This record gives sequence, structure tokens and C-alpha cells, in this order.
Amino acid sequence: MRGVLGHFRELDMAVEAIEELKRGDYGPITVYSPTPRHELEHVLSAGPSAVWKFTLIGGLLGVTFGYWIAIWVSDYWPLVVGGKPIASWVPYTIIGFEVMVLVGALSTVAGLFINSRLPKVTHTVGYDARFSHGDFGVWVECDPEDASKCEELLRAKGASEVRRER
Repeated sequence: MRGVLGHFRELDMAVEAIEELKRGDYGPITVYSPTPRHELEHVLSAGPSAVWKFTLIGGLLGVTFGYWIAIWVSDYWPLVVGGKPIASWVPYTIIGFEVMVLVGALSTVAGLFINSRLPKVTHTVGYDARFSHGDFGVWVECDPEDASKCEELLRAKGASEVRRER
């Protein structure tokens, strides 16, 4: 990945630079921030998370498995009680619910790790230790011919340091 990294000391300058970069459509933007800030979330407008899909699918699979396992067990080891049906859905709702919660929760955790790309094995391009101590970084992945325009734009918006990265 090739791009340009801008180092900002002020949040407002970083937000303005991100707005200009988005208008210019140079490429994907990554922001490094010491703490989560709603201003950055608003300007990046990432959209809703996809973790809920993992939760929904895991919950549906869990409730299906919960009912299936209870019915399977009662068919193989029936407990005949006064002419009532052996496999009835009403008493198995508790088992279905509990397995739904278990599998839904585990799939939510798996979805969280998958969507956040954890664990990160490789080094993050453009990261600087100063971004954990109060400064902000804006990384723009752009073509080599657009790199000089990105550098000028970041400097014009108040970046204290701008450099090209590979």
C-alpha cells in the first residue's frame, strides 16, 4: 500500500483535512486517534456494523439446534406419559432458548473479531506512537501521481508533518 500520512495536533484540523480528502476522492482514508471521537465518526460515516448479522444467524442456528437435539433425544429415549405426544415443542422451548442465547453470543464474539480484523498480525502502515499520546493521524491510500496533491492538501489544512509511506 502506498499513500500519504498527515500528523495533526488538533482534532478540528484533522476533520477539515478528512472532509477535503473525501471531496477529492483520493482513496481510502484511515484515521489514527488516541480516543474515539464522535467528530471523526461523523466525518468518516462508516455506517452500521455488520455484527448483528452474525448474531441473527447464530441465534437462528442455535434455536434450531436446541429444538432438534431435544426432539432427537426424546425420540431415541422416549418417556411415555399418559398418551401425550413424545416430541412436543412446548417443553423444549426452554432448551431452544438457552441454546439460541449461547450460540448467538458466541457468534457475536466471532463476528466482532472477524469485522475488527483481530488479531492483527502485520504491522499497521502509517501508524506512529504519537497517535496514542494525543495527536491524530490521517492516512490516505492514493496513487503515486496523486500523492503530491494529497501532501499539499494536508499541509494546507494544518498538518505538522506529512510524509509518504509504503
